[in-house]
Amino acid sequence: MARKRLEIFLEFLVFGIIMGVVEDVIAIKLATGQPITWHTLVVIVLVAIPFAFIGEILVDRHDLIKTK
Repeated sequence: MARKRLEIFLEFLVFGIIMGVVEDVIAIKLATGQPITWHTLVVIVLVAIPFAFIGEILVDRHDLIKTK
Protein backbone atom coordinates (compact mmCIF):
# COMPACT_ATOMS: atom_id res chain seq x y z
CA MET A 1 0.00 0.00 0.00
CA ALA A 2 2.88 2.39 0.65
CA ARG A 3 3.89 2.25 -3.02
CA LYS A 4 0.36 3.11 -4.18
CA ARG A 5 0.20 5.99 -1.69
CA LEU A 6 3.54 7.30 -3.00
CA GLU A 7 2.33 7.04 -6.60
CA ILE A 8 -0.79 9.07 -5.82
CA PHE A 9 1.27 11.63 -3.89
CA LEU A 10 3.68 12.06 -6.80
CA GLU A 11 0.87 12.28 -9.35
CA PHE A 12 -0.81 15.07 -7.43
CA LEU A 13 2.53 16.77 -6.77
CA VAL A 14 3.46 16.79 -10.48
CA PHE A 15 -0.03 17.99 -11.40
CA GLY A 16 0.24 20.72 -8.75
CA ILE A 17 3.59 21.87 -10.11
CA ILE A 18 2.27 21.95 -13.68
CA MET A 19 -0.84 23.87 -12.67
CA GLY A 20 1.23 26.27 -10.56
CA VAL A 21 3.56 26.97 -13.46
CA VAL A 22 0.68 27.52 -15.88
CA GLU A 23 -1.17 29.90 -13.57
CA ASP A 24 2.02 31.85 -12.78
CA VAL A 25 2.88 32.21 -16.47
CA ILE A 26 -0.63 33.47 -17.20
CA ALA A 27 -0.51 35.90 -14.26
CA ILE A 28 2.89 37.28 -15.23
CA LYS A 29 1.90 37.62 -18.88
CA LEU A 30 -1.37 39.40 -18.05
CA ALA A 31 0.09 41.61 -15.33
CA THR A 32 3.28 42.70 -17.07
CA GLY A 33 2.82 41.99 -20.77
CA GLN A 34 6.51 41.03 -20.94
CA PRO A 35 7.69 37.94 -22.83
CA ILE A 36 8.32 34.81 -20.79
CA THR A 37 12.02 33.90 -21.00
CA TRP A 38 13.78 30.70 -19.90
CA HIS A 39 15.09 32.54 -16.83
CA THR A 40 11.57 33.57 -15.88
CA LEU A 41 10.33 30.03 -16.42
CA VAL A 42 13.04 28.61 -14.14
CA VAL A 43 12.10 31.06 -11.40
CA ILE A 44 8.41 30.18 -11.83
CA VAL A 45 9.16 26.44 -11.50
CA LEU A 46 11.33 27.02 -8.42
CA VAL A 47 8.49 28.99 -6.83
CA ALA A 48 5.80 26.47 -7.82
CA ILE A 49 7.55 23.40 -6.38
CA PRO A 50 7.36 24.34 -2.67
CA PHE A 51 3.78 25.52 -2.97
CA ALA A 52 2.74 22.26 -4.65
CA PHE A 53 4.58 20.27 -1.99
CA ILE A 54 3.00 22.23 0.86
CA GLY A 55 -0.39 21.85 -0.79
CA GLU A 56 0.07 18.09 -0.93
CA ILE A 57 1.39 17.67 2.60
CA LEU A 58 -0.80 20.10 4.53
CA VAL A 59 -3.95 20.84 2.59
CA ASP A 60 -4.76 17.72 0.57
CA ARG A 61 -4.74 15.16 3.38
CA HIS A 62 -7.45 13.00 1.79
CA ASP A 63 -7.37 9.29 2.48
CA LEU A 64 -7.71 8.09 -1.12
CA ILE A 65 -6.54 4.59 -0.31
CA LYS A 66 -8.31 2.76 2.47
CA THR A 67 -5.90 1.07 4.84
CA LYS A 68 -6.85 -1.58 7.35
